[in-house]
Amino acid sequence: MITVIEQPVEARLVAAAPRMPSIPAKLHYDRRDPFAIRMTFPAPATLEGVEVCWTFARELLSAGLHGAEGTGDVRVRPYGYDRTVLEFHAPEGTAVVHVHSEEIRRFLQATSDLVPVGFEHLHLDLDHDLAELMRDAC
Repeated sequence: MITVIEQPVEARLVAAAPRMPSIPAKLHYDRRDPFAIRMTFPAPATLEGVEVCWTFARELLSAGLHGAEGTGDVRVRPYGYDRTVLEFHAPEGTAVVHVHSEEIRRFLQATSDLVPVGFEHLHLDLDHDLAELMRDAC
């Protein structure tokens, strides 16, 4: 049974220069962490020269297709009909990328096929998570 979905997306980095370079980013969803999405950027695209992964709510990504969402480190909003803007805020600065909205819709549909929205709680292993917390507390 499939438990993980990974989908490459073409992200365009918004920079001061007129050319917006393309970044081969990846969206990742794991039904063992059913509320979360991860977006990974390859090492050559980051200031640190190492792969960077941002984790944020699936609900945030979905809602951001229709209107500005997010007040924290990750913010999402539509940009015209066919693009979605994702902003990643860190102490080092802010990265702003554009992604084709259809790529995000296709990814979200795949996640919903795996774990329907509203049924995420059925895929949580609270006993295991609690045991891990208690193990670390001793």
